[in-house]
Amino acid sequence: MSAIKTDLYLGDCLDILTNCDADSIDLIVTSPPYADRRSKTYGGINPNEYVNWFMPRAAEFLRVLKSSGTFILNIKEKAVDGERHTYVLELILEMKKLGWLWTEEFIWHKKNSYPGKWPNRFRDAWERCLQFNKSKKFNMYQESVMVPMGDWAEKRLKNLSKTDQSRDTSKVGSGFGKNVSNWVNRKMAYPTNVLHLATETGNRNHSAVFPKSLPEWFIKLFTKEDDWVLDPFAGSGTTCQVAQKLFRNSVGIEIMPQYYQVAKENIKSKQMLLFEEADDETHYTTRDN
Repeated sequence: MSAIKTDLYLGDCLDILTNCDADSIDLIVTSPPYADRRSKTYGGINPNEYVNWFMPRAAEFLRVLKSSGTFILNIKEKAVDGERHTYVLELILEMKKLGWLWTEEFIWHKKNSYPGKWPNRFRDAWERCLQFNKSKKFNMYQESVMVPMGDWAEKRLKNLSKTDQSRDTSKVGSGFGKNVSNWVNRKMAYPTNVLHLATETGNRNHSAVFPKSLPEWFIKLFTKEDDWVLDPFAGSGTTCQVAQKLFRNSVGIEIMPQYYQVAKENIKSKQMLLFEEADDETHYTTRDN
């Protein structure tokens, strides 16, 4: 395995990425500032202006991503004047016009979200993780995120009916079917596109840190060791820390100086820990802009 690199830059990703080689990134996973959020730090972007702000950056993401790569965008709509704003849906449509393929949508269920109530709605307990690709043929390592079969398998697979032992056509006319007997003696199963992850993190120096388990899941699914991962809105450096842990190279870009410093310290701490655990042939480096 070659030396793992972590490059951290201070600045706007729109400017920094102009110096990044085309077709050089295997995975982009990021959570940009949401519309009208973090106004005291990131300035807040009006929902009506969000698409125009994001699209030039999306063009750079498209340029630097490999044809076999994937872009995961963690984002969420907000309510404006009592109804959901459509800026996320508008963003998806504009990205398709730009050349992105909207391949899949994962749902991040915040399983520890505390309750809340407003006059016409309850608290959100989920966020979108939109998957975009440049090509229909992209790298995906599904076995890396398999999950235990669970207790249901013990009960469901012990006494198979005649129907269970063959392909059972859907009773509702959907055209889909299943063969339950295929899962006999299997210990692991493929997950669904709903990720049940808690929101707690060990970092309290950033106002919107996502849990390490979120980028970790996607890094495992869409990359292998020595691949390159990009987070253009790096925040406190969570994605880069996880990439280091999984022996992936990474690039982090953060526009706010105070968060850049937090990310720098977090990445340095992770490097020291990994260096102590690694063999003598593995090296961890950072490069600031």
